[in-house]
Amino acid sequence: MSPNRRPQPDRARRLAFDALRTVNSGGGYANLVLRSLLDERRLDTRDAAFATELVAGTCRWQGSYDVVISAAAGRPVQSWQPAVLDLLRLGTHQLLTMRIPPPAAVSTTVELAAATVGPRVTGLINAVLRRVAERDLNGWLDSLTAGSDPRDALGLRTAHPRWIVDAYAELLPAEELEPALAANNLGPRITLAVRPGQANVAELVAAGAEACRYSPFGVRFSGNPTELSAVREGRAGVQDEGSQLAAWALTRPEAPAGWWLDLCAGPGGKAALLAGLGDADGSRVLAADSKPHRAALVAGALRGYSESFVVVADGTRPPWAASPFSRVLVDAPCTGLGALRRRPEARWRRTESELHELHSLQVRLLNAALDGVCSGGVAGYVTCSPHRRETSDVVEEVVRDRPGIEVLEAAKVLPGVPTANRGRYLQLWPHRHGTDAMFGAYLRRHR
Repeated sequence: MSPNRRPQPDRARRLAFDALRTVNSGGGYANLVLRSLLDERRLDTRDAAFATELVAGTCRWQGSYDVVISAAAGRPVQSWQPAVLDLLRLGTHQLLTMRIPPPAAVSTTVELAAATVGPRVTGLINAVLRRVAERDLNGWLDSLTAGSDPRDALGLRTAHPRWIVDAYAELLPAEELEPALAANNLGPRITLAVRPGQANVAELVAAGAEACRYSPFGVRFSGNPTELSAVREGRAGVQDEGSQLAAWALTRPEAPAGWWLDLCAGPGGKAALLAGLGDADGSRVLAADSKPHRAALVAGALRGYSESFVVVADGTRPPWAASPFSRVLVDAPCTGLGALRRRPEARWRRTESELHELHSLQVRLLNAALDGVCSGGVAGYVTCSPHRRETSDVVEEVVRDRPGIEVLEAAKVLPGVPTANRGRYLQLWPHRHGTDAMFGAYLRRHR
């Protein structure tokens, strides 16, 4: 090698750095960014797994690592160039969580810094990471949480901002708070849902999958989903078991015959499940989404159901007449705090102030859903978040101002799912049920 030629970083670490920069500077979702880069660069299986853990783990622990880095460097992380800070985060994850030997973790991060930001920052990267390597993760956490408020300490130890810790503490018994937060740091297994009438669970189990505990439509699979013919042919698709249960619950209470509506249908998993169940019931499904690209995803998910239809429409200003549907599902936009296992960056990207803007939209969407339900029909309000402001507060605000609306008991709607009731509502949890933390409220309109 020429003495003037710098060592090039290995491909896995370079991919991880590029992914983290896209997530933190461009607002990308880690899982989608990572999938795109892995498809593009075609790493071998071992390097792809290393890059995946490096990206997902760094995103998950980013806020806690920032506290460690600040303490090790003696300066706030806000003073760093963003790319330099991302390099330090990647190095810190290798040192404290992946247990890469310190010489290797430091030297490879220095090489990565030289190739991406430039040689002027390599001395700084080297010095800070050597300080980080002086303690293990528990040593840093013990030092940094000494004398702290218990919830601040819990947030640092479980990689959650304080406002999320407080939100969970409002909803769970004290002894479940730490296990619930810790469960958000465990990567979920791949879960699939069959399209009713097109595939069945037994077919996927025969192909190596494992039936889900609660959903009669779901399986867990350890390999690449495209290995399964049902997935390749569109007769099954990736969908969390909690999402399956939330949609299935809408179909269980009695309701008049008629059309069903999925008001915020993208990307289409719930709509496909409803379409299959509607076919068996003699009902048709209309699926709507305000964004054309998401509506296109819904159309793909529904391609096996010729009697279901997809439209691009704003659910708060629907183009259909009032009260034509017997069942309406509104899976409202939310913070996604229930899916932190698969969207690790969301905990640091979302802010408490966003809840108020989302709350207003959620109230409008639930009102629109109830406007669309005929007398005797049922509406389901679903979010992938347990936060009170975007769950029970929304339902109670809407029901308070609308006479003739009955909130159905979730424990009776889905009696086979234990400890999933939050008062009258459905509330699933990763640490209890192995699902995303889905919330559901099911309401009957009497007039």
